[in-house]
Amino acid sequence: MEITWLGNSCFKIRGKQATIITDPFPPANGVSIGKVTANVVTVSHDHPNHSFASGVGGSPKVLKRPGEYEIAGVLFIGLATFHDANKGADRGKNTVYVMETEELSICHLGDLGQALTDAQIEEIGKVDILMIPVGGVTTINAGTAAAIVRQMDPKIVLPMHYKTSLFEAELDSVEHFLREFATQPTPQPKLNVNKNNLPISTQVVILEAQPGK
Repeated sequence: MEITWLGNSCFKIRGKQATIITDPFPPANGVSIGKVTANVVTVSHDHPNHSFASGVGGSPKVLKRPGEYEIAGVLFIGLATFHDANKGADRGKNTVYVMETEELSICHLGDLGQALTDAQIEEIGKVDILMIPVGGVTTINAGTAAAIVRQMDPKIVLPMHYKTSLFEAELDSVEHFLREFATQPTPQPKLNVNKNNLPISTQVVILEAQPGK
């Protein structure tokens, strides 16, 4: 399986059975997801920077709400959460997606804005690869993200939704999150992973934003 970060909260997950795009964003300031195609698009919430499904080719199935789905041999479970710490009163709802494919469990937390409860952690279940927002402001911040990582104990953590040279949003940089784990991984263009090469303990992987790839 190959995972590429297109930027913001958008990943391209290319496996043997299907290609999945998460939270696609529209072209802006010269940055675009490019001419990507997929079998499935997941949308965590309706903000334009997370729901540009029309920009993905291949007539994908678009998932926009909680539920259980099986598409192209991949099991998707969408779980209802909140986009803020005030039970959705400030920014509304958010959908977390768990994807089971190729004997791996991948969890994309979308624009999660709340600390996860024990019941939600149990509902999500065991996770191999966790995609988690760390930039704060409109999502959880680095400290809350680190606490969730420790609760969930995934094998691989892919930070997302933070400030980069391509995405100059009013967010914190990833450095705040990395300090929580006293690590400074070398950024890499993509992640190639399978059930046999997962690390023994939690590893934070920094992907270089590759819009248009």
